[in-house]
Amino acid sequence: MFRAPLKNGIELRLLEERHATEVFATVNQERAYLRQWLPWVDTTVTEDDSLTFIRASLEQFAANNGFSAGIWLRKRLLGVIGMHKINWMSRNVEIGYWIAQEHQGKGIVTEACRAMITHAFRELDLHRVQIRCATGNIKSCAIPQRLGFAHEGTAREAEMVNDRFIDLHIFGMLKQDWHP
Repeated sequence: MFRAPLKNGIELRLLEERHATEVFATVNQERAYLRQWLPWVDTTVTEDDSLTFIRASLEQFAANNGFSAGIWLRKRLLGVIGMHKINWMSRNVEIGYWIAQEHQGKGIVTEACRAMITHAFRELDLHRVQIRCATGNIKSCAIPQRLGFAHEGTAREAEMVNDRFIDLHIFGMLKQDWHP
């Protein structure tokens, strides 16, 4: 199982089926905010949708193709961070994340990303980590910049979110450039 302690009692823990209630409740509470940036929010309408996501994440973990972890403060879910499907042939992965608005701006996601990136390079021996962020999501874009990622470009109208196409900034980090 994946588990990574961060600072101030916050930790990353692999999402499990029993977390579906908390995941759905947090998504539902943050729905208006999250749907500005994330394409899956409008299709997450029941607790079963969160359970389906968690089951798929656990299958991904079992197949050694990535995983999703909750960002927890004791028993309270603050958000989720995940490694999307790992490309083992090219040894790269994309990391995605979200956190409840009230916990933004506290360095929590930056620390969560640092833990995931370090895991990707040290434990999984990957060569490259990528983060894509909506160009308008200034807080999300600040995270890879803060961590020293290179801005590699902007993919125009790359994702459909809330019935509109949005542009995505693409940030990359190579193993040899990572200094946690």
